[in-house]
Amino acid sequence: MITLAIDTSTPHGGVALLDEGALTFHERFTADRSHSSSLFTSLEKACALSGHIDQIAVGLGPGSYAGVRIAIAAAIGLRLSLGAKLVGIPSVAALETTAPVYIAIGDARRETFYFTRVEQGVCVEGPLLATEAELARRLETCGTLPVLATVEIPQFPAAQIALPSAAILARLAAAGRGIAATENLEPIYLREPHITQPKSRPGIPPRP
Repeated sequence: MITLAIDTSTPHGGVALLDEGALTFHERFTADRSHSSSLFTSLEKACALSGHIDQIAVGLGPGSYAGVRIAIAAAIGLRLSLGAKLVGIPSVAALETTAPVYIAIGDARRETFYFTRVEQGVCVEGPLLATEAELARRLETCGTLPVLATVEIPQFPAAQIALPSAAILARLAAAGRGIAATENLEPIYLREPHITQPKSRPGIPPRP
């Protein structure tokens, strides 16, 4: 089986190609504002190495909503041209660490955070949304398990920095581990979308 993996859930993106267990391509890139240019350059290189791809794995976050959407859109386009299977795996399940079990945390904005327990590449708990106090209490119950984050979190300075790896993502997909979605992929949502209703104006009835 040949697996192409994409992760752009953080500013440090990556593309990997796994051919029957052998990593034949792995490229990382940094793009603070947009992954588009760097991502498609890496995808072009990876696809040139293999005329056939069985499945495409995408890191679903949590992380940059725009970044994950770019990866999903690229994967859908490739699926249409290559006829490959499409799978999605939480990016936090593919952090670069030697620990088989770890806790992944992150800033979810609006004074909230997320908590995930990962075991052997599978999110067995979470990602869950939590306040700072709730997350602190959860971490107290995790004993000596390593706590990882993709960026520094001032409220939790003990967290070690670890980034998602497209290579690990490819290996998980090839083994059928940690897959959270197939075909119809969406970024991992930590909360319901927040929709701001327009203010009513005199003489104009509000929208239903």
